[in-house]
Amino acid sequence: MKMVFAIVNNDDAPDVMKTLNKEHIPATKLASTGGFLMKGNTTFISCVEDDLVEKTISLIKEHSKKRTQLMPVDYAHYNPGIAPYPVEITIGGATIFVVDVEHFEKA
Repeated sequence: MKMVFAIVNNDDAPDVMKTLNKEHIPATKLASTGGFLMKGNTTFISCVEDDLVEKTISLIKEHSKKRTQLMPVDYAHYNPGIAPYPVEITIGGATIFVVDVEHFEKA
């Protein structure tokens, strides 16, 4: 048995949850915040049998889209006299961790 942790963009969370439910893959949804952009994310936690891990990952990836966003960079903080300007960054997609589960019990 494995525990799958998937961090996805809030915009993708409803679609990911709908798909996991449709495929009868249990998941718990938690609100989370990323450290880089300090924006909201959703973290899904799912405990699945080993043979469902790849399917779970595939479904999450399929419904977690990457997108670009402009982010202001404050170079003035490091180099006084230089005005901040936006930089295009890629956000979204999914960050997925899979760990072994030593014991699982539903009480």
